Amino acid sequence: MSTEPSQDTKAPAQHWRSYRPLDLHPILVHAMEAFNEQGYHGTSVRNIAGRVGVTVPALYYHYENKQALLATLLETSIKDVLDRCRAAAAEAGPAPLARFCAMVESIVLYMAHRRSLAFLDTEIRSLEPANRARYVALRDYLQHMLLDTVEAGRAEGVFTTEIPADAVRAVLIMCQGVANWFRPDGPLTAEEVAERHVLLSLGTVGHPVRSPARRDPAPYSS
Repeated sequence: MSTEPSQDTKAPAQHWRSYRPLDLHPILVHAMEAFNEQGYHGTSVRNIAGRVGVTVPALYYHYENKQALLATLLETSIKDVLDRCRAAAAEAGPAPLARFCAMVESIVLYMAHRRSLAFLDTEIRSLEPANRARYVALRDYLQHMLLDTVEAGRAEGVFTTEIPADAVRAVLIMCQGVANWFRPDGPLTAEEVAERHVLLSLGTVGHPVRSPARRDPAPYSS
């Protein structure tokens, strides 16, 4: 599986704000569910095969081992984030402020709409060295996309942070955390959560913002 992100900046056929039902091989779907429920190390190949309704040899016909399942899921997730983030940036145009807002929005929407897949980022520690290196390279690419935009904004005076690399890391950690707590039946929609995180992120990189009319939702339950 190639780790080099596509350089095509055209928006994909499916708009970056649009989310259809997750289209994964049934083995990957059940592996994702098992990893989320039991953790990678708490899940056996036999358990995944049982969930799918196939024999262990049949599962191995499609995927080499449990590690291949995790690596495929994580790379599928980060590549989708990258595609949507690039599409959002391209649609926003060259202005750093607009690009930054669009990219943050795209990341948060992904974390909310694909939370079961995005949550697996917590299992990066379970990746073997070669798989981990591929995944980290893709994740670093996303971080550099945001950092380049923030640096461009600093040059234009729209962002004032004196620690851009730290600010971008903080923004990404905050956005990725949405996958841990967002619930579709909660008090805020994915779009409302994205709007709030854009404002929070702008504050983090040093752009003055006016908060929307205050609305204090009930706490999310886990």
